[in-house]
Amino acid sequence: MSETEKTEPVKHEPEDEQHFYRIRFRDDGQHSTASYGAGRLTVGTVVLVHTDHGLEPAKITRDSPICGCKDASSKATYVIQRVAQDNEHEKYLNLAESEERAFSSCTSLIKKHKLNMHLVRVERFFNGSKMIFYFTADNRVDFRGLVKDLVQEFRTRVEMRQVGVRHETKMIGGIGTCGRELCCSSFIKKFDSVSIKMAKEQDLPLNPTKISGVCNRLLCCLTYEYDTYKKQRKEMPKPGKRIKIGGDVFLVRRQIVLKNSIVAENSSGEDVVLSADQWQSFQPVKRQATERKKENNSSDD
Repeated sequence: MSETEKTEPVKHEPEDEQHFYRIRFRDDGQHSTASYGAGRLTVGTVVLVHTDHGLEPAKITRDSPICGCKDASSKATYVIQRVAQDNEHEKYLNLAESEERAFSSCTSLIKKHKLNMHLVRVERFFNGSKMIFYFTADNRVDFRGLVKDLVQEFRTRVEMRQVGVRHETKMIGGIGTCGRELCCSSFIKKFDSVSIKMAKEQDLPLNPTKISGVCNRLLCCLTYEYDTYKKQRKEMPKPGKRIKIGGDVFLVRRQIVLKNSIVAENSSGEDVVLSADQWQSFQPVKRQATERKKENNSSDD
């Protein structure tokens, strides 16, 4: 009986005792959430994390508040295997310097081969089995000679991966017009499609300099409130419609979504602002009555 009581806590650790942290694989990289079930870790600790290609070192930047529900562990993107040993910690510190040297060397080789491409970033696997060179280019590039030279220099597998301008900005990072770190480099995992329709729906100025990001593409944040605006507009009287409030008839001119109000023309031809308390009791004016009014006006002329 006593042996069972001693071994049960070791076999099964309750999920609500899992600890969650924000980690970064590189100092200028994106934050991710990782779980750890073998005790508390301090900020700045270098840990080894499970990834698709094996263990990779990462640094803990802060605690991550996650609810203690049963599926809390599924909310974490990565699982921390263990704390890095001294030699692994030293190797992690040298990893960034190794990638910088590879970046410089690849840039020189691109000039040597006279290739029309722009190198963005170099990533080297912690186990040294592979290096990925990210680049942008307007057209397809024949980089077979470049890869041959890189393999000969670094003695490892080399992958050339072409990315778009959005992914380039995500890797480089920067500050947006809002004064905060770019969304793509701080938390966005996958790019959603952005259209000019989203800017129109939110009554934003259609000036390219106002609604474009550092990458010269439409701002990713245009998608954040689009669904809310779209839903709210459906519940409000549409522009061009005639509505009846009490005994007065109004012609809707414009919707002000943020204030949940509308601008409408009254029977005297003046534009008035109607709050939600006023327009929510509206009744639509039937089309037949409107058309009859037009016919009477035309007959008088």
